[in-house]
Amino acid sequence: MARRRKPAEGPDDLSVHELTDGPTEILSREILDAIHRPEPSGQDLSLEQTHDLSGGGPAGRTETGARERVALPRMPAAGALYRRAVLGALPGLGGGRRGPGLPAVEVAVGGVTVDRAHLADYDRVCGFRLTDRLPATFPHVMGFPLSLRLMTMPGFPIPLTGVVHIGNRITVHRPITADETLDLTTYAENLRPHDRGRQVDVVLVGSVAGEEVWRGVSTYLGRERKPSGGEARDRGGRPEAPDATARWRVEPRVGTRYARVSGDHNPIHTSLLGARLFGFRRPIAHGMWSKARCLAALESRLPDAYTVEVAFKVPVPLPSTVSFALLPDGGFALHDSRGRPHLAGLVR
Repeated sequence: MARRRKPAEGPDDLSVHELTDGPTEILSREILDAIHRPEPSGQDLSLEQTHDLSGGGPAGRTETGARERVALPRMPAAGALYRRAVLGALPGLGGGRRGPGLPAVEVAVGGVTVDRAHLADYDRVCGFRLTDRLPATFPHVMGFPLSLRLMTMPGFPIPLTGVVHIGNRITVHRPITADETLDLTTYAENLRPHDRGRQVDVVLVGSVAGEEVWRGVSTYLGRERKPSGGEARDRGGRPEAPDATARWRVEPRVGTRYARVSGDHNPIHTSLLGARLFGFRRPIAHGMWSKARCLAALESRLPDAYTVEVAFKVPVPLPSTVSFALLPDGGFALHDSRGRPHLAGLVR
C-alpha cells in the first residue's frame, strides 16, 4: 500500500505538481505552454512483457498478434476489484509481486448495453444535456471495470493503490447512441519512465458490429522511490491564468455522486480519512469528472467526430470554486482561485 504521508500544511496545498511535472506525452506543446512550461519528452522504453494471467476466472482465450485475448462472459464488478487491490497491497497477501513489464494480454467483454437511467444520472452529475447520444466520456465509465480488471492482474507493473491519473485522450469516430451495443476491449502499452516513477497507457476500445467507434487512452503514474541526486529541473514562472469563461462551485457531494455513476470508488474522492491517508487534507474530485464537466460546457461546439485530450495537474479539492477558460484553437483549461492549473485540454 502507498506510504502514508503527512498532510500538507497549508489549507489549500493539495498540489501533486511534484508527481505530474514529468513528461506525460499526452498534450501538444502549444496547449501545455498555456498552463505550464513544458518539459523535454521522456524516452519511450519498451520493456519486457509478461504472460502472467493468474487470477483470471472463467474466460475464453485466443491469440491476437503479440497479445493474448481474454474474453470475459460479463463485465467485472468494480467493488470486488478494488478490494482485491487493497488486499494485494497488504504485507503477506501478495503485495509487491509486480511484473517487470506489461501483461501481453487484452481483456474484452462483448454485447455491453447502455442503461438509460444510468446515462441520465451520469449526464446530471457532469452537466450534460439529457439525450440518447453518449457523451465522449461515458464509454470510459462503461469500460472502467474492465480496465480495473487489467490493472489488478498480478503481473501488472504498477499497483492500483496510490496510482495517479495524469492524462486522458479520447477519440470519438462517430456519435454513439443509447440503443447501440458496444464490444469493449482493454490493454496496456507504453510503459515508460517518469521523473517520479513509471507511467503506462491503458487503452480502452469500443466497437459496434466490428467497427471501432470510440477509443480512450488513460495515462497512469505509479510513484516509485528514486535514488537521490540528479539535476533539479528549472520550473521557471507559471504563465498567468487565462480569463475565466465560467466559474463553478464544486461541492463535496460531487465526489460521492460521481463515484456512484462511474464505479470509481477510490476513497481519496469520497472519504476524508481516505484522502488524508494519501496526503490530502480533503477529498479531491475525480479527474474524469473534471474532464466531463469541461466537455459539458463545450457540448454545443463539439463536432460529430473529434479527439479530446487533457493533462491533469493540481487536484480539485472538495469543496472549491474553479474557473473554466475557453482558449483559442480548441484549447480549454480549469484553474483554481489562485491561478493554479487543475486541467489543460485540447479538442481537435
